[in-house]
Amino acid sequence: MMEDGRRRVVVDAVRPQIDGGQFAIKRIIGDELAIEADVFADGHDEIVCVLQHRHGDGPWQEQPMRPSWNDLWLASIRLEKFGTYEYRIVSWVDHFHTWRHDLRKRADAGQNLDVDLQIGAKIIEGAVSRASGEDAKAIRNFADRIVGGTGTASKPFVDQSIGYAAAMDDALLSLMDRNADRSLATISKSYPVAVEDVRAAFSSWYELFPRSYGGAPNKHGTFRDVIAHLPYVESMGFDVIYMPPIHPIGTAFRKGKNNQTTAQPDDVGSPWAIGGKAGGHKAILPELGTLADFHALVAAAKERGMEIALDIAFQCSPDHPYVKEHPAWFKHRPDGTIQYAENPPKKYQDIYPFDFECSDWRALWEELKSVFVYWIEQGVRIFRVDNPHTKAFSFWQWCLAEVKKVRPDTIFLSEAFTRPKIMYRLAKLGYTQSYTYFTWRNTKQELTEYFRELSSHPLTDIFRPNIWPNTPDILHEFLHAGRPAFIARIVLAATLGANFGIYGAAFELMENTPREPGSEEYLHSEKYELKQWDVNRADSLRELIAKLNGIRKAHPALQRNTPVEFHKVESDHLLAYSKVSADGADRVLTVVNLDPRAAHAGWLELPEAWINDGKCEAHDLLTEKNFAWEGSRALIELDPQTTVAHVFTK
Repeated sequence: MMEDGRRRVVVDAVRPQIDGGQFAIKRIIGDELAIEADVFADGHDEIVCVLQHRHGDGPWQEQPMRPSWNDLWLASIRLEKFGTYEYRIVSWVDHFHTWRHDLRKRADAGQNLDVDLQIGAKIIEGAVSRASGEDAKAIRNFADRIVGGTGTASKPFVDQSIGYAAAMDDALLSLMDRNADRSLATISKSYPVAVEDVRAAFSSWYELFPRSYGGAPNKHGTFRDVIAHLPYVESMGFDVIYMPPIHPIGTAFRKGKNNQTTAQPDDVGSPWAIGGKAGGHKAILPELGTLADFHALVAAAKERGMEIALDIAFQCSPDHPYVKEHPAWFKHRPDGTIQYAENPPKKYQDIYPFDFECSDWRALWEELKSVFVYWIEQGVRIFRVDNPHTKAFSFWQWCLAEVKKVRPDTIFLSEAFTRPKIMYRLAKLGYTQSYTYFTWRNTKQELTEYFRELSSHPLTDIFRPNIWPNTPDILHEFLHAGRPAFIARIVLAATLGANFGIYGAAFELMENTPREPGSEEYLHSEKYELKQWDVNRADSLRELIAKLNGIRKAHPALQRNTPVEFHKVESDHLLAYSKVSADGADRVLTVVNLDPRAAHAGWLELPEAWINDGKCEAHDLLTEKNFAWEGSRALIELDPQTTVAHVFTK
């Protein structure tokens, strides 16, 4: 069917939006969403432009957009509820506005207005049929006044000034706007907005294995032991405690210490080999405690301002109940056995991946969704999802949307160390945050290029990086340099990213011995055995971490993934960058020595906004020292044995 060719307004370049509105942009509850579009029509007629928006399936609300320069129209709305908003733009040629505008110009030029007033009266009378009640009566009255107050628009004028005064009356303008002719309005498509919790944009994560906090060698820790450990984590300023899978662990093909393929009788296995006699993804490893113990942990964490985040890994050990109950959910080899996970030449016989192309896919989807729902019912609202890039995109788009219908403030962290376009696609599909390549970005050029990308549009509308200097799977060789390397990496993570995390206690205790040369696996990895951490060790980075988290909480500039501005400093080993809060009131400038083995110095070109009357004064939040420089440059000297970094504020 041919579109009505009488629609003359063009609504173009609506923003913000992602892929033409196919996916939702992301914002935080309480944000002011600024919306703009290029809106124009042929000729010189006046146009009216309004913004319509709604939450969920609620009624559309409307507000005027204001014109700016070069056909740009602007508006903003405050996002006050979790969930999905949508907005659209409606615009039309408004003949009343056009007539009124031209009438004023003719009057200013001293021209006769008789014919123009008659034309206007007819336009105004046309609004009577669109109005009702008192509006209709008032509009008709104005039409009569415009032609001289003699009764109808067809009767001759008595006094031109009476008609002009009526035409310029603001009350008439309000009536006509309220009852405008929108029959030929252009209506843009709708653009979705996902509104999430504050911790979606700003959070500090601490990863721990509950089983390692038993308090004695070879004693399996419990949820109650983690409750006793909460004051320690709280003291460092973390607000999310992330635990690897807490489910029963399979015994078939269980991995031994250091990822050995043969386990000893006392080996505890990998938490990611999910499922055993005690159940599957909705069960708890008995050694950790009961469901009541878990509830107590969730409640205790919340009392301290922290949230428990759970790892959801959609894979099964050979002992998982799903394997017997739903064999169709897995791929089978020619001999009839189930296909285990492989990354040739590596084989993972202790893990069975799901087959997302199986004929029973609908039941599989529903069951996996119910895993999230179950743990939400137990008080969890933050999930770290293991390897989401190895599951179907269509599943995630459906599942995440369905889960957010149950709990719209749910947070999902994507553990997808894969190609950038896949990582960004998962973010578009609904993942709240994502791991990054930060661990492998260590040089000045690498960090500059990568964080310019992550902090630029359109990525800032969909992709929220969560920056981790280490994980149980990743011990980068940079950390082999010891304490200065750990300090450099956590300062970078905490100041470059609004969301960051560490694998503790391995990080604050500077665990850095690889399983073998060139490996990113830890020797005696906690993934396969119980550990006993001496968190009260004198050389711990605990105090530094607490200071960094305190700085982050005190400075809004560090609380959003806003653009990072990198500054010239005359050393390939010194990285300098600054971030500014949305209102411009808070500024933080960070300088880090990227070489953990040697001191370096260089002249830094100071940000222009930091210079007043030819001087720059700054306070280092890490050392609590004050600095003052003359001119636009500052000499920065950083020795990793004493001062690895500065975090300046004005």
